[in-house]
Amino acid sequence: MESLAPLAVYAFVSSITPGPNNMMLTTSGLRFGFVRTVPHILGVSTGFCTLLALCAAGVGQLVGAAPALQLALKLVGSAYLLHMAWRLRSLSAAPPDEELGTPMSFAAAWLFQFVNPKGWLMAVTSAAAFLPPIHPVALSIAAYCVVFVGVGLPCLCIWAGAGAALREQLLKPSWQRGVGLAMAALTLYAAASVW
Repeated sequence: MESLAPLAVYAFVSSITPGPNNMMLTTSGLRFGFVRTVPHILGVSTGFCTLLALCAAGVGQLVGAAPALQLALKLVGSAYLLHMAWRLRSLSAAPPDEELGTPMSFAAAWLFQFVNPKGWLMAVTSAAAFLPPIHPVALSIAAYCVVFVGVGLPCLCIWAGAGAALREQLLKPSWQRGVGLAMAALTLYAAASVW
């Protein structure tokens, strides 16, 4: 089981750093609070687990061998992030008694994993480098997914929790512009980092 330690380290480093999911979860925490962001968190986690399993089973090699598909993933993911950055520039939070749209659903967060360039990069790279040498292969893939999701889920919660922690401040107009611009800048960074 010592072969799982490098996977856990890679999972932590790649899950805690800024990326599309983390920026969206922080934004959701800011706008809707932590509890209303939980379905989004779970959709990201289970969708990414599905992506990990597919890449470990060989789909990642197919994507890695198709430059046009890689480019399409980067373009779609980056376009979505640029759209988010534009909307974040005027970020605000609603008081608890007011409705401010709805958070991303479990299904939408699950589906987003399949156009998330950072997610594909993480899944393809880790499947190639860290799939544990356990037999049968199905058990190896299961262990790989459990370790990655077990390490990644708390990281997702940290980003959503950070957004929720800033929620009170975001109710103050003096904070809205600065936080909105900071979140937009981080989202632009996430879009640029996939290239």
